[in-house]
Amino acid sequence: MKEYIWGIDIGGTNTVCGLVDTKGNVLKECSFKTRDFDNPKDFVNHLSSNAKKTMDLLNPDEKVIGVGVGAPNGNYYTGNIEFAPNLTWEGIVPLAQMIEQAFNLPVKLTNDANAAALGEAYFGGAKGLSDFIMITIGTGLGSAFVANHNLIYGHDGFAGEMGHMNAIPDGRQCSCGLKGCLEEYVSSRGIIQTMNELIQQASKKDQDFWNDKTLDTITIYEEAIKSNPLAAMTFEITGTILGINLARVVTITSPSHIFLFGGIVKAGDLLLKPAIENMNKNLLPIFRDKVKIEISQLQDKNAAILGAAALMLNDLKGKK
Repeated sequence: MKEYIWGIDIGGTNTVCGLVDTKGNVLKECSFKTRDFDNPKDFVNHLSSNAKKTMDLLNPDEKVIGVGVGAPNGNYYTGNIEFAPNLTWEGIVPLAQMIEQAFNLPVKLTNDANAAALGEAYFGGAKGLSDFIMITIGTGLGSAFVANHNLIYGHDGFAGEMGHMNAIPDGRQCSCGLKGCLEEYVSSRGIIQTMNELIQQASKKDQDFWNDKTLDTITIYEEAIKSNPLAAMTFEITGTILGINLARVVTITSPSHIFLFGGIVKAGDLLLKPAIENMNKNLLPIFRDKVKIEISQLQDKNAAILGAAALMLNDLKGKK
């Protein structure tokens, strides 16, 4: 009997899902706009309808054994999405329970960074590693910590919010209500804000050059590899702040590897070189030069679906 798991990743804009086998092969995929559904019940009905069409096509020797869900503010312990700022659903949503009832299958839910860490452990570069950190860099910054082969959830299910560590005291206003959060500096919006600040302090010639351009991370990267000084400095500042904060978490969990995932990571050494240098510079000698920073091996694959599926795989493995 060939077994599959539904991997579902819920984002603020899009939801993607797919049937994944135990080796990480994605059989079927689907996607739709999360924001088309103001009511989570309607969302689950639409999700279930799409899934049923796919499951009806399976052969008699194929079956679906569970559902894994990665979602903003997803709580592994409760199966709830709790006060997710980038979703239109308000308050606490018992999504795992709702999906379980609609699919008639066991469901596990966690946040997207935790799912990404499990995806890396099962299908990526973290296979066989006992202690590592996963950092996802996009609009914000997510993180997950694995110690002794176990994902750290904390007592309430919300451990690992590195993006909301204080990076700069009384710094930029974060959407969470705090000031100076790491994700306000190390993220796509953080990079753009840093670039804007440098432009405001630059010469009129540099200001005129940048005023004629669309200011996004792709443009900043393209100019950085052409040795534009402001663009290069933007990545230097971003990597420096990332590295300093990596040193803080390395001191606590002592991982062997740190995996970075997200479009910004494609900047390569522009970001990684200052990050590695400043991480090691701010570490005790007992930790220095012992931690490898690597780009996720799921970078160009459907990591969101694989990560969500790995969550369910991990739960089933623990029950054996």
